[in-house]
Amino acid sequence: MATDLAKFAEENGVKYFMISYTDLFGGQRAKLVPARAIADMQEDGAGFAGFATWLDLTPAHPDMLAVPDPEAVIILPWNKEIAWVPANCVMEDEPLKQAPRNVLRRLIDEAAAEGMHVKTGIEAEFFLLTPDGQQISDQYDTAAKPCYDQQAFMRRLDVIREISDHMLELGWNPYQNDHEDANGQWEMNWDFDDALRTADKHSFFKFMAKCVAEKHGYRVTFMPKPIEGLTGNGCHAHISVWDAPGAEAKTNVFAGEGSGQTGEVGLSERGKHFLGGIMKHASALAAITNPTVNSYKRINAPRTTSGATWAPNSVTWTGNNRTHMVRVPGPGRFELRLPDGATNPYLLQAVIIAAGLSGIRSKADPGKRHDIDMYAEGHTVTDAPKLPLNMLDALREYDKDEGLKETMGQEFSAAYLKMKHEEWNDYASHFSSWEKANTLDI
Repeated sequence: MATDLAKFAEENGVKYFMISYTDLFGGQRAKLVPARAIADMQEDGAGFAGFATWLDLTPAHPDMLAVPDPEAVIILPWNKEIAWVPANCVMEDEPLKQAPRNVLRRLIDEAAAEGMHVKTGIEAEFFLLTPDGQQISDQYDTAAKPCYDQQAFMRRLDVIREISDHMLELGWNPYQNDHEDANGQWEMNWDFDDALRTADKHSFFKFMAKCVAEKHGYRVTFMPKPIEGLTGNGCHAHISVWDAPGAEAKTNVFAGEGSGQTGEVGLSERGKHFLGGIMKHASALAAITNPTVNSYKRINAPRTTSGATWAPNSVTWTGNNRTHMVRVPGPGRFELRLPDGATNPYLLQAVIIAAGLSGIRSKADPGKRHDIDMYAEGHTVTDAPKLPLNMLDALREYDKDEGLKETMGQEFSAAYLKMKHEEWNDYASHFSSWEKANTLDI
């Protein structure tokens, strides 16, 4: 039986609900609803003008209703009178097909019909900046190799610990936090979960981290490459498939005695083919996993001040080696290192499932395993595609990948491509200081 949000509010002292949805560009949108009105909202949804956010709608479209998912409600640990609840977007009594959470829910159902229940964990990286976003918040965080810097950690312990405390309270089972490879950069990890629950947690985590940072006078950014010369913000995804959802899961379908090079690193035949789908669609995947102009300053970056970008630029996979697009760190799972901090939490999970389903259905082979250091010896690999050099190339790759577009949904794909091309055109028409610096005297 679904949670009754009005009763939930009464039992937990909640006075307001934030009914939230995520648009195509990853923007989180919400209405603040008093608890006295939540019963009607739970049944009918909160009304939004979809055109006012990044959705492919016009001012003439009827109201878009955001219907809260009561099973995903979260009381804000830092303000217990408010509860956040992700919503499913509906228009004229039908799910809005382009809405990211709806895209993911449909693909989860599609995978479940084939006996596959995808579980993922993500590694959310972010920078703590000054409020104007111009520099890192800690002026003493200047080490050439700042990763795991103990003293820098202590200087921002108030922020990181508070976020971690909140995750502990929420039952997410956070298990490690660290200063990342760039000055001013952090990573926080919590347990893997079913794809929809991971997407909801990912969405809430971004909201929570920003709120806590602002409380302490700082600014959090998940921007892929906010500071030139430093390592960018990744959002690595660890992927496995199980025989059932949630606590009912008993068997990891990816674990087992597979054949060939994937079997040698602990992937079953289904794991091999799922990985094959990721490899097959990798260049198109980038349009979703790396969705901004800035994204391509991370995956195609020159060497950073720390010595490595920790980001891929070729479509290769390996065993326990962080210089490739996909790493298989142990039996029964693999890590996709392509996504960055700008990826939409719901579309990230959706495109992973879509590519994996494609691979399973076509029995795709992931190709040769490369066990070399791609940063030092990548030039010796001549048979692996390069990842897109920019956002326009990624959009073109997605547009020509008819199979992936169909699996993600034609209505979603058309809306996403249209709006992202508009974003690219806006960027391309922008005059930059680089143009004057390099062209003024020609």
